[in-house]
Amino acid sequence: MSSSGGGGGQQFRYAQAPSKVLHLRNLPWECAEEELVELCKPFGCIVSTKCGVGANRNQAFVEFTDINQAISMVSYFASSSEPAQIRGKSVYIQYSNRQEIVNNRSPGETAGNVLLVTIEGVQASDVTIDVIHMQAHVNTEKLSFQHLQLERYHVFSTFGYVHKIATFEKAAGFQALIQYTDEVTASAAREALDGRSIPSYLLPEHVTSCCLRISFSAHKDLNIKFQSNRSRDYNNPYLPINYSAMDGSTLQPAIGADGRKVEAEGNVLLASIENMQYVVTVDVLHTVFSSFGTVQKIAIFEKNGATQALIQYPDVTTAAVAKEALEGHCIYDGGYCTE
Repeated sequence: MSSSGGGGGQQFRYAQAPSKVLHLRNLPWECAEEELVELCKPFGCIVSTKCGVGANRNQAFVEFTDINQAISMVSYFASSSEPAQIRGKSVYIQYSNRQEIVNNRSPGETAGNVLLVTIEGVQASDVTIDVIHMQAHVNTEKLSFQHLQLERYHVFSTFGYVHKIATFEKAAGFQALIQYTDEVTASAAREALDGRSIPSYLLPEHVTSCCLRISFSAHKDLNIKFQSNRSRDYNNPYLPINYSAMDGSTLQPAIGADGRKVEAEGNVLLASIENMQYVVTVDVLHTVFSSFGTVQKIAIFEKNGATQALIQYPDVTTAAVAKEALEGHCIYDGGYCTE
């Protein structure tokens, strides 16, 4: 049996037996708990609410202290000429099949040290890990005050040390997991960045809008197996590098006017060391490269029989100065160990 409210549509269902928990549908997008309470509080004391339920996040549950209070609300709007409304939208009300709201927070609302970030309005190739972590170089002299404020808001590392980042594509779109030291830091980042947009000057021109939707992940420690354009472990400079993933799996190479591939600037230098007549250690490289700025991390490895190293600086500018000064020069006198 069903009854129609004054809103003209089927506003009530009586398939469920009465319960002190009501199920509300057709809510405005991201309806706040305060709006639910405002609608329901005339009928009794509210114990708990659960917002953002359903695929479209437009449903909610409200629990009263007594079943008669829930019955009172349903009966009132069933006989009223005016439907229940929030922000001018008719709200559909029915009894829930549950007798209490066991968990007032969805898994994504339970605070943790890892954030799940859904980046709406972009493809995987539009946003790099460097933009997410904010290691991308920005010429702040050319930015307006408003842009500087946006830049501040959209630096995940502003809120604390970012340990790891992993990006991937799911049905929900392009997403990233961002690991902090603790849930306090992660909560601060979520509070500041959720619902904001990535500044347009950090994105390709074809991206017209971009929005961050942030929740907490159940993960505690991300398992990053290698460094690539899709995953980074900032704690482990010796982690293997997936070169196939680094070379164009997510980014198309830029082509200069001469038709040659243009190297993308970054804060990490890749040094190939030739004519290895003497041993080159991490300490040796640190002495050489720290002349131009603070060296954060160094990793030495062998590839195709040659010795290479990754040297990480805090920013792109320092890395560019070091590259310009050292490329083609020798570590030792006599032309040995050319970089």
